[in-house]
Amino acid sequence: MIGKKCELLGYLLILDLFMGTAAWNHQNDKYWHVFKQINASLATYEHCKISNTSGCSLCHYQVIARDLAPWASGIEKKDVDRAKQSGVHYQIVGGRLYRQEECMFPFRCSGVEHFLLGLASKMPDMDLVINVKDYPQSLRRHSKLPVFSFSKISKDYNDIMYPAWSFWEGGPAISIYPTGIGRWDLQSANLLTEAERFPWSEKEDKAFFRGSRTFPDRDPLVKLSRRNPDLVDAQYTKNQAWRSEQDTLGAPPATEVTFEHHCRYRYLFNFRGVAASFRLKHLFPCKSLVFHVGPTESNEDWIEFFYPMLKPWIHYIPVTQKQLTNVEFLLSFARDNQDVAQKIAQRGYEAIRNHLRMKDIRCYWQKLLTTYANLIKYHVVKDPSLKEVILKVTRKSIPASQKTEL
Repeated sequence: MIGKKCELLGYLLILDLFMGTAAWNHQNDKYWHVFKQINASLATYEHCKISNTSGCSLCHYQVIARDLAPWASGIEKKDVDRAKQSGVHYQIVGGRLYRQEECMFPFRCSGVEHFLLGLASKMPDMDLVINVKDYPQSLRRHSKLPVFSFSKISKDYNDIMYPAWSFWEGGPAISIYPTGIGRWDLQSANLLTEAERFPWSEKEDKAFFRGSRTFPDRDPLVKLSRRNPDLVDAQYTKNQAWRSEQDTLGAPPATEVTFEHHCRYRYLFNFRGVAASFRLKHLFPCKSLVFHVGPTESNEDWIEFFYPMLKPWIHYIPVTQKQLTNVEFLLSFARDNQDVAQKIAQRGYEAIRNHLRMKDIRCYWQKLLTTYANLIKYHVVKDPSLKEVILKVTRKSIPASQKTEL
């Protein structure tokens, strides 16, 4: 016991260097394992950098390298032709953007095209197959396809990740966001304002979750909320498949709330959806502590391109599905160690604030397309069946007061 206490004291002293405070108290004995994990993560963590020349975050480019590694020997036209059935066919030819006539999700295509149109004039000629469905298309156990998808499980899929359409438009449409979640620049600015209204000291000291019952994985947190509403406020909302209260675990569906409303709580839970959750990036700007529920190994989790930047115990508290049945322990740790919890929340906020700006989204697209184009080994010829995509102004200009980017 003395040895364990000495080891814990060592962890707390190191945490003090990294986190500004680490007061010893009798509660820390039971949290020894948590402190050990935080310390191990801090000891190996390397901060992301921003390019001195472009001003772009350098956090994400290793994802491009990994995703394109299967194509190191080059991409042939036959590869693209095989991929066409798995997504929407685009071409950039002569600095202009072209697309096949049909797109199953027009707003999603429009969200992607916002970024492609901004870069087309600077890009070499290329064919692109962009998947705008929720699920990735290129299973590793099958033949590889050069198809772009917004999300994947790394160990299972070869898809090339791109920033989701919802950074501009086409995200899930719910009653409070009837045209769909989008405009990350505006959403993030609003969240920053709300975070200032509800600093850590003013937030409710409880966990919060609102979402539909996409999967029963979320049930343990909702059940805990019903048993202990002072610790957790987790409720199910309706989705398109809702038919009765059975679909919301035997209770009336809760009212949907804005992302800004989440900033009122200290602890926010994130679960995967059909694929990666569109919710995650909206939680960190609140300066609340994020609890991300997922597999033990990161390569088994549903991710977007920016997920690898976020590190467990550095930027968020990782929760496995098994731990979710006893998540009171992790919530008690956060409550009993407010300084540590707030520091993790602050690092999560800074990671998104500094490295997931709209500028970084555009930079990622540019790096991704440039690197991809360099792998094409054939002469790209304009497909006459494709139509030119023309820039359309569909939203009002951003008010000057809201031009701050996250």
